[in-house]
Amino acid sequence: MTKNHTMLSALLVPMVTIIPLSAVLFDVEFDYNLRMVLLGASILGLVTGVLGSFAVLRRQSLLGDTLSHAALPGVVIAFMLMGRELGWLLIGAGIAGWLGTVLMNMIIRTTRIKQDAALGIVLAVFFGTGMALLSYSQGHEDASRAGLDKFIFGQAAAIVERDVLMVSGVAIVVLLIIGLFWKEFKLLTFDSEFASTNGFPVWFLDLFLSTLIVVSIVLGLQLAGVILMVGMLIAPGVAARQWTNNLSSMVILSGLFGAAAGASGAVFSAAAEGLPTGPLIIVAASLIVIVSLLFAPERGLIWRWWNQRQDQQQFLSESLLADIYRLAEKHGSTTYLVPHGMLTHLHGRAARKVLRELAAHRLLEKQATGWRLTAQGVIQAEKVERNRQLWKLYRLYRDEFEAPPVVENFQQDIREVLPREVVTRLERLLA
Repeated sequence: MTKNHTMLSALLVPMVTIIPLSAVLFDVEFDYNLRMVLLGASILGLVTGVLGSFAVLRRQSLLGDTLSHAALPGVVIAFMLMGRELGWLLIGAGIAGWLGTVLMNMIIRTTRIKQDAALGIVLAVFFGTGMALLSYSQGHEDASRAGLDKFIFGQAAAIVERDVLMVSGVAIVVLLIIGLFWKEFKLLTFDSEFASTNGFPVWFLDLFLSTLIVVSIVLGLQLAGVILMVGMLIAPGVAARQWTNNLSSMVILSGLFGAAAGASGAVFSAAAEGLPTGPLIIVAASLIVIVSLLFAPERGLIWRWWNQRQDQQQFLSESLLADIYRLAEKHGSTTYLVPHGMLTHLHGRAARKVLRELAAHRLLEKQATGWRLTAQGVIQAEKVERNRQLWKLYRLYRDEFEAPPVVENFQQDIREVLPREVVTRLERLLA
């Protein structure tokens, strides 16, 4: 098992076990209301995580924020025309969000305004209109009972079995569509110009993918509200991006992260009475992002710091061995004793720790006044010095030998990087 899979398992295991553990640790009772909220939040997190992967890769992270805010005027207008039936309110939100998508695409395609500015325009216009209509509708006798203000921050406790079935049905349809249009969405995400030149309807695909995002946002309005839906859409994709370079793996991981965040938020909300579910879902998703940013292999901050530290230690170790070896050669004996002060003067205080580590690996031998190479140390030092000389020759004769361009790294064995015939020619030169 690779390091990547090991660390990912360490992240996913707590998520999978959080539901049974919560029943024991927090004395959570999984009654009807909690089961509905948990199922709804998990399914919504799954579908928004999958769709959010495409938004993250296409650098449209603000798209979810814009479209969720754009849905507000549709909610209010639907209430004013059709009453407080939830179905009509969601239809109004969907229409308004879709119109916001169309307007954004028109602005980008017909003007010189860039995407980020177009997103800001749509967000400000639609949300401002929605807030104005919301203030006007407060005078309606049913406004408070309609709970229009709950669409801003969400009201997960109001979810019932019918809502869960609706979310599940829509989620299945959305996932099937993504599977059917996988090739097209993948090409649109990574190279839209190539897709356009090969006859793909890029404008339609872009609008279609944005429509799916609108649908997922509308589904989540009751749970997380217009303010927090951007977190459910973007956070899982950002976290998944840290763990993999493969689109399929990223989409699957993002869906799992979204489902885990939804389930965790629902459970923690039940355990801590008085805390709303929507914000706790975003908190759980944010924690997943933080852990991923810190510990994900290759991209994680702590992972990078540790690798850089290891590289520095290896570079210093090889430099010390090479310096001691060259000094020993200059004095005609591989057992030449190099004074302590000379090595610390060349490499600083950090050399002391590395010298002790080299002695622990039996590459150096400490004496009262200095250090000398052991027999094993001589072999290793010759290997290091030979590798460095080959790298220097590669720099000089790369064009003449028609060698492939690679990053020069004296710490890496040149035989693992260059073709065998190129290394052979460099070794002949060295000889």
